[in-house]
Amino acid sequence: MQGGSEGQKTSLWGAILFLVSLFLFIKTQYYVTITTTAEIESIIHKLRLRVMDQVRRSELLALEAIGLKRGQSVLVPTMTFAATAEVVRYFNAKPILVDCRESDFNIDPTDAAAKLERARRGGEEVVALIPVHYGGQIGDLPAILGLGLPVIEDAAHCCPAYYRHNGAWLPAGAGSAITCYSFYANKAITTGEGGMACTANEALAERMRLMSLHGISHNAWKRFGADGTWYYEIVAPGFKYNLTDIAAAIGLQQVRKADRLHEQRTRWATLYTQLLGDVDELILPRQLPDRIHSWHLFAVRLRLERLKIDRAQCIAELKERGIGTSVHWMPLHMHPYYSETYGYRPEDLPRAAALYPELISLPLFPDLTEEDVERVCEALKQIIAQHRK
Repeated sequence: MQGGSEGQKTSLWGAILFLVSLFLFIKTQYYVTITTTAEIESIIHKLRLRVMDQVRRSELLALEAIGLKRGQSVLVPTMTFAATAEVVRYFNAKPILVDCRESDFNIDPTDAAAKLERARRGGEEVVALIPVHYGGQIGDLPAILGLGLPVIEDAAHCCPAYYRHNGAWLPAGAGSAITCYSFYANKAITTGEGGMACTANEALAERMRLMSLHGISHNAWKRFGADGTWYYEIVAPGFKYNLTDIAAAIGLQQVRKADRLHEQRTRWATLYTQLLGDVDELILPRQLPDRIHSWHLFAVRLRLERLKIDRAQCIAELKERGIGTSVHWMPLHMHPYYSETYGYRPEDLPRAAALYPELISLPLFPDLTEEDVERVCEALKQIIAQHRK
């Protein structure tokens, strides 16, 4: 948190955390349930949430709620994990893959606009856009929202993250139809496995609430309480995507620690930047102006033209030194399913294809120590020094 807006940003995040904790623990005898609309409105400006057992399922419910149908299309970034596009395919709809920006790896609004225009010229019905905020840094939401499509934000990495627009600090989800968070084991806060969908639209909230538990009628939520009744009706063929009580118990403790966990991630990202900032063979991630980064990832780029090794060998040599890393991600259009199904070639989305061979995500989690970060940086520097051109 920075500057004079610190109180405002802390207040926003505190309100969201309070609502999440309330949401997770208003329970019936058998499952986590939903608080009433009136209770939600009294907390945070008509924001409605639904907690579920996976972020993928929150996105599926979001697409179902906006009415995605067979044969329609959705704009999706190629620089994302499998779940973002696969949920579109569950509806027999088509994901139209969009290139990323080099500055933050987020979806490129200019390319999205071009893909939208091309699809419409070809007779496709494009009904939504799913931006993914890479690594915990919010993309260009004003430009994305300006495309005029319903936006379902994949904010799996953004708990918390902010952007400043017209002088105001805003969290992920401001202005979008629905925003989906992840509580998977490696996320900023975790329930072991879980997710959450947020919306300010009452109709969308009601639809997701209905479909998240078998499509049973609203009265069924009360049937195990003192005022409940045994009778319920199935009004739609829904799913069973509710969060369990055990996962919710973990979540409550995580919510209480959320600000501290974010501070720790920010601390280690800052230390990485300090220790690796003078390595010419690396390009480091940076927090863009008017952003508060959640630092879910610290993805560095190898300047391969200055090295005699490739990314795979660098990762292997780090592993030999006891340091685990990852890659986020192989772009979707380069995976066999999407290339074979839709005919994508690597050069069709050139920025993502060019970035992919360079990316390595270094270890970043709250319980790192200063010594851990120093060891990772020293090992990476040694490898680069050994293989410098």
